[in-house]
Amino acid sequence: MKGPREHAQALLRKAANDLVAAQATLTTGRATDTICFHAQQAAEKSLKAILALHEIEYPWRHDLGELLELAQPIIPEISPYYDRIINLSPFAVEIRYDAEFEPPLPDAEAAVKTAIEVHNLITSLV
Repeated sequence: MKGPREHAQALLRKAANDLVAAQATLTTGRATDTICFHAQQAAEKSLKAILALHEIEYPWRHDLGELLELAQPIIPEISPYYDRIINLSPFAVEIRYDAEFEPPLPDAEAAVKTAIEVHNLITSLV
């Protein structure tokens, strides 16, 4: 069985894969829904990684608000990113099923920037 650090590192690797997908797609200037989905997933998995490291059971949902509530006491450094992370929430499920929901390119760029910054912060702590 994996220990907490190995579990956290595995989640961060998965988050890094989501960032690769988001950044590669971003270069096309198209499929902004896909870009935003992968950015949300990268942030979500990064938050779950810090929780795993501290052996805090995390929910198997895409609720970034819930994850932030669990993470903030152990990583107060996440506070400046709070609103930006919450803004990624619609990209988890709604964007995948709402045919009308296509974020503009600047929103996709901002989502990727947020996901990278959150991933880098949490990686530095793991």
